[in-house]
Amino acid sequence: MGAITDVPGIRVGHVQKNDAGWLSGVTVVLPPPGTVGSVDVRGGGPGTHETDALDPTTLVSTVDAVVLTGGSAYGLVAAHGAQRWCEENGRGFPVTGGVVPIVPAAAIFDLGRGGDFSARPTADMGYAAAVAAAAEKDGHAVARGNVGAGTGAVIARTYKGGVGTASITLENGVVVGAIAVVNALGLPIGTAAAAEAQPGSGLNTTLVVVATNAVLDPAECKRTASAAHAGLARALNPSHTLADGDTVFCLATGDVALDRSTETARQISLITLQSAAADVVRLAILDGVHSAAAVSTPAGEYGAYGAL
Repeated sequence: MGAITDVPGIRVGHVQKNDAGWLSGVTVVLPPPGTVGSVDVRGGGPGTHETDALDPTTLVSTVDAVVLTGGSAYGLVAAHGAQRWCEENGRGFPVTGGVVPIVPAAAIFDLGRGGDFSARPTADMGYAAAVAAAAEKDGHAVARGNVGAGTGAVIARTYKGGVGTASITLENGVVVGAIAVVNALGLPIGTAAAAEAQPGSGLNTTLVVVATNAVLDPAECKRTASAAHAGLARALNPSHTLADGDTVFCLATGDVALDRSTETARQISLITLQSAAADVVRLAILDGVHSAAAVSTPAGEYGAYGAL
């Protein structure tokens, strides 16, 4: 199935706490310098930070890190820690006197799932996750399941969710990878439980980072993030509801040029890549559900969903 780190230069770091009232964490995706990025937020209840900066019409086209975090809006402070790490390492948009790191973030709702509503990610946890990502070697294995931002994730308010990842390599050498934090209102499509599931209370989200080694401009990254949402809809039912904060980031490291020799070739290249993005997001989401282990906390019990 592969991992997002099959895209050369992409690294992932997790930090989590799962005791003393905690059930939450942070995941940082650290791309190589110069990586172009964008985002598409489709859910009706998003918790995000700096996503407006990734609009293709804005000044800066590059992304220095992406933070996925628990803790709902409170947890977005984890981005400040990752930003601090980037500044200390000279990564960011150059300005007089230093750099301004571009570190967008998105959060899932897991407040109180460990028993303590106030136990949520901090800036220090974001910093530690960035340090963990930077310490990894290129192509490293990525921890799945109850780790990082997936530590407190659940699906359908009943089963344990978590972190999943996957990758696809195309014939032209383009690699498309994804990492997902599955905390959805819905359940995997095609299962009996999904057919029987009843809508519950809100506060759910699936967060995704898609990465590729292809050369993409910001508008093409935006379109790839949009196309990748199809994979989310193929994996979970329902998705993109008013109670979900479904968000997909796209990162392009720019190592492999697409065939743009003619307009037809350009369109085929982009459509092929974007179709792969949808496919790999579906795989990453299913991996996150499959990899999640049951947990029991003072707030409740969340069983493993099991094989898909």
